[in-house]
Amino acid sequence: MIFDEKYCWYAAGLHFECLQCGRCCAGPEQGYIWVTGPEILLMANHLGISIKEVKQNFLKRVGLQMSISENPHTRDCVFLRQTEHGRGCAIYEVRPTQCRNWPFWTNNLISSELWNLTTRQCPGVNRGRLYCKEEIENKAKNKKWWRNEPK
Repeated sequence: MIFDEKYCWYAAGLHFECLQCGRCCAGPEQGYIWVTGPEILLMANHLGISIKEVKQNFLKRVGLQMSISENPHTRDCVFLRQTEHGRGCAIYEVRPTQCRNWPFWTNNLISSELWNLTTRQCPGVNRGRLYCKEEIENKAKNKKWWRNEPK
């Protein structure tokens, strides 16, 4: 597995810089962005609406979990909007853990080849800040960002 201490291809770290281009939030592939109760509350507060409205307008139930909805035609995340600077996330400040952890998802970290394939989707991969092995693995393990936020 990728967290094998004996062999870790990214032991020296990986570079990543979010360019806020929105390509990670865009189709045509369909996927799920899982959200938790605390994340839904943060979204509601950020948008100035109720939790019920967030669930009705922006989320879908998948089994026992909730996922952010997608535009049925483009497969873009419903929070991917046109801004004065191009496409961007309407809830960027409170985006879910899964979004925050991109591109440090387990399936991207299996090998250097798979990591480098993410550059096709994300121009911020292999540029910018160097993330150390510990930071990468914390992100890959989906550490909840909001647990460390000041109250």
